[in-house]
Amino acid sequence: MGKLTWKPGNMLYPLPAVMVSTGDKKGNTNIITVAWTGTICSDPAMLYISVRPERFSHHMLMESGEFVVNLTTKELAGATDYCGVKSGRDVDKWSEMHLTRGKANMLAHAPIIEECPVNIECRVTEVKKLGSHDMFLAEVVSVQVSEEYMDANGKFDLNRTGLMAYSHGTYLELGKPIGTFGYSVRKKKK
Repeated sequence: MGKLTWKPGNMLYPLPAVMVSTGDKKGNTNIITVAWTGTICSDPAMLYISVRPERFSHHMLMESGEFVVNLTTKELAGATDYCGVKSGRDVDKWSEMHLTRGKANMLAHAPIIEECPVNIECRVTEVKKLGSHDMFLAEVVSVQVSEEYMDANGKFDLNRTGLMAYSHGTYLELGKPIGTFGYSVRKKKK
């Protein structure tokens, strides 16, 4: 099987498709869909989002230094797409998509999206201007999870939420498990 060579580009897929909620110091809020996001560090817990400076949410991120990464599900696919293609300059995404602003535990300006099963509250520690996007490095200051996905042992069952991913222009529902961390070296039971 041969290989084709393409010009340098971003082909790291799949990615989480998340809705990021933020707000400014005047009380205005917005939702932006982001796929350029990921983990940076586990101790302290940190993540990043990358946002184009011309996006409506960019000035809110810069002003408040706060945002919430709201994990999305197959049920929220339409809202996730809408919040990525419509601008908060033109529409109120909260009302158009029937999404509920919730109170963040540790943030003053950025609300959570109640309909999302996981809300990761973040405080910006650094902004890196990288070209087409600015990268917002942030410390995770609180995490809220929906009680309905807690099992009988008090463990949060993230995989039962119906998470979705984004891959090369397409939203995908995550599928069946193929293994767990460490399964390839685990000793076989007799």
